[in-house]
Amino acid sequence: MRRSPIRRAIGVAAAALTAAALGSSPPAVAADAPYDVLVFSKTTGFRHDSIPAGTQLIRDLGAVNSFTVTTTEDSNHFTASNLARYEAVVFLNTTGDVLNATQQTAFESYVRGGGGYVGVHSASDTEYDWPFYGELVGTYFTSHPAVQQATVRVEDRAHAATAHLGPTWTRTDEWYDFRGSVRSTARVLASLDESSYSGGRMGADHPHTWCKAVQGGRSFYTGGGHTQASYAEAGFRALLLGGIRYAAGRTRADCRPENGYTALYNGSTAGWSQAGPGGFTNGDGTLTSFGGQGLFWNSAREYRSYSLKLDWRMPGDDNSGVFVGFPPSTDPASAMSNGYEVQIDATDTADRTTGAVYGFKGADQTARDGALNPPGEWNTFELLVEGERLQVFLNGVRINDFTNTDPARSLVSGHIGIQNHGTGDDVSFRNIRVRELGGAVPRTGPITGSSGKCVDVNGGSSVDGAKVQLWTCNGGANQRWTVNGTTLRALDKCLEVSGGGTANGSAARLWTCNGGGGQNWTAGANGSLVNPQSGKCLDANGGSSADGTQLIIWSCHGGANQRWTLP
Repeated sequence: MRRSPIRRAIGVAAAALTAAALGSSPPAVAADAPYDVLVFSKTTGFRHDSIPAGTQLIRDLGAVNSFTVTTTEDSNHFTASNLARYEAVVFLNTTGDVLNATQQTAFESYVRGGGGYVGVHSASDTEYDWPFYGELVGTYFTSHPAVQQATVRVEDRAHAATAHLGPTWTRTDEWYDFRGSVRSTARVLASLDESSYSGGRMGADHPHTWCKAVQGGRSFYTGGGHTQASYAEAGFRALLLGGIRYAAGRTRADCRPENGYTALYNGSTAGWSQAGPGGFTNGDGTLTSFGGQGLFWNSAREYRSYSLKLDWRMPGDDNSGVFVGFPPSTDPASAMSNGYEVQIDATDTADRTTGAVYGFKGADQTARDGALNPPGEWNTFELLVEGERLQVFLNGVRINDFTNTDPARSLVSGHIGIQNHGTGDDVSFRNIRVRELGGAVPRTGPITGSSGKCVDVNGGSSVDGAKVQLWTCNGGANQRWTVNGTTLRALDKCLEVSGGGTANGSAARLWTCNGGGGQNWTAGANGSLVNPQSGKCLDANGGSSADGTQLIIWSCHGGANQRWTLP
């Protein structure tokens, strides 16, 4: 049966296979709460002779990593009651049309309700005519050259599937080309260097492994796994284990799409300076603190209006922090006195624990605890600085929202730094990157009504004309809106008034962004959202707060059903 994730005791089970296979000694990580995985390998097209090796590997992984494995090629397993037994379903080298319409409906409900999906290799050569599956897997297979050696570029070394890898990974497999890149909808964890092999057709942007959120569920896909030998490779075995753990909700990751970031540190410390005692060792694209109390800061320039992302890991009960908004100084105390620290220390007091703006505002503890990976595993921070507002995201979940009101400090402009707290407080950092936001700052998150419910795209559909409605907030991609200029965007499309209508009762819907007047929205009085073309307000029809309530436009009247909170 499906078990809810629980706080995990410190152990080594989840890392045992990886450490033994790679001959390394990562920090101990928490033992996962037991869970169940269904491995599905039905084929109606090409059949890989590596399927038995893949199913055996997943059984082996489960035996030492807290999960039980059921293997099947019988699509009758795809019922609501049976799927509820599993935290994740692996499509292992499936091909063709493997589920009927009823089974598809059951699996879609399972994923949107919080289930996990892992696609291996030809899982992207499956169910071409099922739109939800296309959303789930990310893109479809188109072609491949002969099996050969190639270089994989590892773009994200914080995800449990790729944290054990170096910046590049050379191996032999069958290298898939896909219909297109997935960067606008998924977090690309690894991509292919087409100059390292013959026959690739995607060019400079060739994603190979990625993850994404799908409403309440999680999706992980890798193009590897064609050959029998793949399943005996230490690196590939560890990658598959990490993907399964992510899909099953046993490890967290920021799988939001990520584009436009510039590396501040990814192995090179150019532009960085140490202030105060101690410092950081630098190796394998990783900074690890020692001694202190000091600060390693990016002295090259100040930043204003930006998204800062970085990956961090602590081996135990350790202490560090990320500083923003401070003036240049060789004294680390200056950053403490003039800037703000986002804390890393899960055991301190509420205003000084992980995710807190140190000494000023504690994190949302429920959200923080649900998003936090334990000692020994990597976490990802995003610090979103817009004017005097600082939002903190942990593994893609917003856990703090702070606004500076101290006239002696300012977040509007300043430097960025990471703290080495002292002897024994050993914290590591990877992949420090920044994206400057410029003038008009896109903001992403839910749009909530005064009822506490979210603006939602019905069924997560991205087809033109999809209904836009009220629904209980669940964190899904179909409730994640980006405020971009005067448009409100979800699933890469725009919120618009149906047909550009201006009459009371005209329905709100999702549509391809086209710059039309029906797709423009501005903030009005009392939290209203006004469509300037009609002069009318976004409205929950009839004042209802029930799930499924159609959103419409109506003459602005200031009522509760016309009040909205933007990201």
